[in-house]
Amino acid sequence: MTDTADRSTAAQSIDRVVIRLAGDSGDGMQLTGDRFTSASAVFGNDLATLPDFPSEIRAPAGTVAGVSAFQIHISDHDIHTPGDAPNVLVAMNPAALLSELHRLEKHGTVILNSDAFDERSLAKAGFEADPRGTDTLADYKVIEVPMTSLTKEAVVELDVKARDAERSKNFFALGIISWLYSRPVEPTLEWIDEKFGKNELVRLSNLYAFNAGHAFGETAELFDHPYQVGPAEQEPGTYRSVNGATAVAWGMVASGQLAKLPVFLGSYPITPATDILHELSIHKNFGVRTLQVEDEIAGIGAALGAAFGGHLAYTTTSGPGVALKGETIGLAVSLELPLVIVDIQRGGPSTGLPTKTEQSDLLMAMFGRHGESPIPVVAAYSPSNCFHAAIEASRLALKYRTPVILLSDGYLANGTEPWLIPEVDSLPDISTEFAMGPNHTDDDDNPVFWPYKRDPETLARAWAIPGTDGLMHRVGGIEKEDGSGNISYDADNHGLMVDLRAEKIDGIVNDIPDALYTGGDNPDVLVVGWGSTYGAITSAAERARAEGKSVGHLHLTHLNPIPANVGEHLKAAKRVLVTEMNKGQLAMILRAKYLVDCQPFNKVKGQPFTAAEIETAIDQALQG
Repeated sequence: MTDTADRSTAAQSIDRVVIRLAGDSGDGMQLTGDRFTSASAVFGNDLATLPDFPSEIRAPAGTVAGVSAFQIHISDHDIHTPGDAPNVLVAMNPAALLSELHRLEKHGTVILNSDAFDERSLAKAGFEADPRGTDTLADYKVIEVPMTSLTKEAVVELDVKARDAERSKNFFALGIISWLYSRPVEPTLEWIDEKFGKNELVRLSNLYAFNAGHAFGETAELFDHPYQVGPAEQEPGTYRSVNGATAVAWGMVASGQLAKLPVFLGSYPITPATDILHELSIHKNFGVRTLQVEDEIAGIGAALGAAFGGHLAYTTTSGPGVALKGETIGLAVSLELPLVIVDIQRGGPSTGLPTKTEQSDLLMAMFGRHGESPIPVVAAYSPSNCFHAAIEASRLALKYRTPVILLSDGYLANGTEPWLIPEVDSLPDISTEFAMGPNHTDDDDNPVFWPYKRDPETLARAWAIPGTDGLMHRVGGIEKEDGSGNISYDADNHGLMVDLRAEKIDGIVNDIPDALYTGGDNPDVLVVGWGSTYGAITSAAERARAEGKSVGHLHLTHLNPIPANVGEHLKAAKRVLVTEMNKGQLAMILRAKYLVDCQPFNKVKGQPFTAAEIETAIDQALQG
């Protein structure tokens, strides 16, 4: 009997799924994941992604070191992480299978490109025997698809060279999973037309491969049925998917508009911060100027010069660049000029793990400069929050005439989530005023300009643009006399200036919101985090509270100064667990400041925390 039912209407509803795509760096897994993400965003799912790729530009093909992966979690409800364990693994070759299989949940589904499992590829990956004939895959549902040969067959009428045809196999895989999870195909088809429109043969090859993969999923009957993950309930408004790097760049653009100032970025390319430079460079219509310079020191030097000239100035980098910029950050502290240093943290030290994530720059952000040079430190906690964190860092820099460090990391910069585009009227007014005339009277009652005369409320000094009539003054790294700005070697004046700069930063505590807190009063365990640990901690704490456990979650977005409510929450909890992707940097600061026994829970593997890892740590803390 022939089954003539429309199988596309027989989708089984599920509330969420985690898919991991893996293959060689040249197999297009990041592109495939990005397109699946975009289709899911259009469909209305909540989502979170985790791109995971090697550090080497041309890692050895067919080896575990060369595997590039992309994980996406889609759901019909609010989620916070890209998922603990994938439900589905798409492995384009043996190396991808060997590298990623351990992440898959037990009894999960493995979709293999069976064409890639030849003797040579198995040997390069490190398999002694074909895993399909051993117990390696015994605990999983395995679906073998000859993706390479089916892709070549799909494009045969285009007369494409075999090697070129093979490059479209990622679109065949995208077609399969798009059918399997009932993704709308129109956004992908439109994107293929737009992306590859200048090369008709490539456009058609990718289009044919995608359609062939979609048709294969529908007709091959290797799957019992497709699945449907419904749209998530969201606050009304306009949404788009955004990653952290793009959100930071847009936050810079928005800050310039809110401050009514031209934006300047002085930057040297460095993974994973380079995408901010790329994105910002296309927004010249908003008065944005970008300068790609020859090194990190030139980048911050140009930015500091732009700040002196009246721009809202930024420099972007990662950990190694912050180290190189340290002297100029100290100069900005002395000059008391607004400047935002964006640090997209990565695994270290040195070159370390440039494409992997870490939170190991906190102590450098707090103390990594010569002399007593405190500055505000702000940390974004999600990809979309990077937009608002950039505005907040800009607000503090402008209002208090100080350099500010904005911390993100590779996980946030590359990860994607839905973003509710805010109404412009909801964004803060961060405009500032330049000094326009004399602000002091000398001993002879003559009006003069004192560059270090301070606002009595904020202790910020005047910001005078060079060339403003009557406001000539000099700047430099040598200590200045309070008020007049004359060079001073007086010991008491130096002590006063150090104290004033510190008091200015300490006073910001009255101008920042409380740290985010969820949970009841006096919890048995308080989990403290900062930055990108937010999603995993939130998920773990919610699971624990759903089981009746007394767990609180305190999350810091301002790290210097520390918000006023942090001490009371630390002292109210029976046990404090500080979760961070380093060896305990925030825990050290909290112990010193509050004399509270903060137990560190750390991970430094280049990968973000999973909620399950934190949930286990919570249970251990509850057990004492």
